[in-house]
Parts: sequence; C-alpha cells; structure tokens
Amino acid sequence: MEKKPVKIVETVLRDGHQSLAATRMRISDMLPVLEQLDDVGYYALEAWGGATFDACLRFLDEDPWERLRTLRKHVKKTKLQMLLRGQNILGYNHYADDVVKEFVNRSVDNGIDIIRIFDALNDVRNLECAMRATKDAGAHAQGAIVYTVSPYHKDDDFVKLAQDLVSMGADSIAIKDMAGLLRPYAAYNLVKTLKEKTTVPIEIHSHCTSGMASTTYLKAVEAGVDIMDTALSPFSRSTSQPCTESEVAMLEGTPWDTGLELQKLHDLADYFQEVKKNVGYDFNLNMDIPIDPKVLTFQIPGGMLSNLLNQMKEQGSADKYPDLLKEMPRVRAELGWPPLVTPTSQIVGSMAALNVTLGRYKMIPKQVKDLVRGKYGRTPAPIDPAIKKLCIGDEPQIDHRPADDIPPQMEAMKDKLAAAGFPNASIDDVLSYALFPDVALAYFNKHRG
Repeated sequence: MEKKPVKIVETVLRDGHQSLAATRMRISDMLPVLEQLDDVGYYALEAWGGATFDACLRFLDEDPWERLRTLRKHVKKTKLQMLLRGQNILGYNHYADDVVKEFVNRSVDNGIDIIRIFDALNDVRNLECAMRATKDAGAHAQGAIVYTVSPYHKDDDFVKLAQDLVSMGADSIAIKDMAGLLRPYAAYNLVKTLKEKTTVPIEIHSHCTSGMASTTYLKAVEAGVDIMDTALSPFSRSTSQPCTESEVAMLEGTPWDTGLELQKLHDLADYFQEVKKNVGYDFNLNMDIPIDPKVLTFQIPGGMLSNLLNQMKEQGSADKYPDLLKEMPRVRAELGWPPLVTPTSQIVGSMAALNVTLGRYKMIPKQVKDLVRGKYGRTPAPIDPAIKKLCIGDEPQIDHRPADDIPPQMEAMKDKLAAAGFPNASIDDVLSYALFPDVALAYFNKHRG
C-alpha cells in the first residue's frame, strides 16, 4: 500500500479548551510554548474563532485581535486556522455582507491562513459571502458539513452539500461532527463517498462525547481522510477531540504515519497539564466531564449540556433536567430538525428548557420565532404547522437568503462607536463592536479611554 501520511490539525488553542474549559485559556497560558507548537510539524493550529473572540472580551479582558497578532508573531511555520459561522461570523445572529467581508479581510490581514466556514442549518446561501471573501483575501477556504443524524439527513445530502461548497470555491471540506454522533462505519462510508465525488482534501472533526471518536477517526483514515483534528491529551477526549498523542501513536509505522514525534507532543502535554490545573483553579471550572453515550439520543453538543444544567440550577429547576433531555429531540423535530450547533443548539435548548419549566410553548423567545420565520435560513425539514402557527401566526416564512434583508452596517457601527466616545476607532475595534456591542464597549472604556 502506498504511503499517505495523515495531516494533523491541533485544536488545543481553540476547540480543546472551548470544549473542556469554557474557552478560558488565556494568551499568557499559550505564549510560553507557541514556538514549540510551531516546531511539531502540524498541518495547522486551530487557534482562533469559535467562542474565543467573545470569551476574550467578555471573560479574559483581552483584545481578540491582539491575541491573533501575538499568535502570528510566534507561529512562523505552521498555518493558523479559525472557525467562522458563515453569515453569523462569530456572533449569534446574521450580519450584513459588508461586515462579513471586512471581518474576513481583517482576520487574514492579522494572520489567519485557513478559515473553516459553516452554517448551522447547512444552508449554502449563508456561506456564499464568507466563502467569496475568504477566496478574495487569498486565504484557504474550508467548507464545513455540519454532521447530524435525523430522518432528514442522509449521506447523499452531505455529499451534495460538499459538491456545492467545492463549486463555491472550497479548497477543502471538513466533516464537522460537533456532538460526537458520527459512528465509525458511517464515517468510513461518508469519507469514501466524498473522496470519490470531490477532488479536494477531506478533514474530520469530531468530539469524544459519545466515546466513539477515536474509532471513527481510524475508520475515516482507512477510507482515505486527509486531515484529522486532535487535541493534546490534557485538553482532549470527553467533550473535546481525540488525543493527539494517541492518534499519532495509532498511525505510527502504518502507511498513514503522521511523521510527528511523540516526544515533542509529550513535552507539550506536560506543559498544558499545568495550564489546565491553573485555568480550572482560576475560573472555578469543573473539567471532569464524563463521556455520555446518551448523546446519541439527545444530540446536544458537549459544551451546551453543562451550560443548560447550570442555567436550570440557577432557576431552581435542576430536577427537571431529565425532562429537558427528553424534550430536546421533540422540540428539534417540531422546529424542522436543525443540526444542533451554535446558534441553533442554543435556540432549541432554550425552547426546550422553557417548555419543561413553564409549559410547552407558553413563552416563545424571539430567536425561536426568527428560526420559524426563516431568518436563519432554510431548515432541513418543514416546521411543524401547529408550532409555526403558535410562533408566527399567519405571517409568511421568508424564502430568500436572509442576509439580503440586512442593509450595510459598517458605517452605522463606526457612527455608533464615535457617539459612544470612540471617533477614531480602528477597523478591528469597529468589528468587535459590531459583533458584541456591550461587551466591546466595556472593554474599550477600560483600555481605550
């Protein structure tokens, strides 16, 4: 068999700590080993995007753009990768095209090489602008298939989505399995078909929430996957990715040998073990999250489970948590079987929580109404007619690209920021403000005053 080394994307600087440590790793925790990480020979370091942008401003008193520049300064050889939510950018609602384009440009200007772009509903219309902007900025555009399991999701749909993404200019395709639902043989079949029907590299990204991801990766490798996302051991497994050292050791001496040195990985793991201890202590985090194969039934992404339980504790309704796990799939079916990933996971989760605490659909949040209205895009299945009636009455659903209804926002954001006392704000600051106005203003008042 010919040699076909599998490439590794290291997620410890982003999804590893997002999944296990509520995105609380600071740039000061990363700095001492950035050169060492750069020296491993990874294909890329996933180090920005996702929830890191929000967490920097909201919890860590950091400027996310400054974090990116610092990463780039110390990581000279390895590509830097980020996660982008299509038209949602890194926020929780759709933004105008001019904000999406500017955000992508500034991400690339500040050091990003690869942008993984996904849409919670797998609606390609929500990916068009970000994909085009990434290509125009000269970066690698990776289109993501948000993997989920439902009566409305078949391999043919995922393959068609991948082909659409390639025709939009995707340089590679990621299978993004955020809840750990992808079973080993399903992965084998999906990767094999994607390799046959497309010509770009295929990357696999899964979480160990159900306990299957390592085996899933092995079957994906056997089917010809090109790249795997893994996390160094202290920030791996449970609701995070499979462990980098284990995956490298698993493929050693095979045609898929990654070529990475285990000793270098062990040294880095020792360092991040201390980081994990410090972050856990400083932010009072519980990072001992057990695997839970029941995720195959309730399908909630890892990070969200702990958040929902905490919210219910605060409301004094923690005893209803088992009811919530039963209610989630029911609400998901009624709302058109959306994949559960930001922001749809929060939308379905909050509706389910309200249903078990107040009674079914007694209180309906605006985001749920917007999802039903079509403001997030096309749901995989039709919305249950009775629920649709409860949410929006006889109002019509929109059937065009939702962002077509959003006029340009950049100039308005600059004006608002000027009115708030920052007339000479940099373009990066304007973008931070556009995504998270209140949190960004609090940060600017402290640091730019």
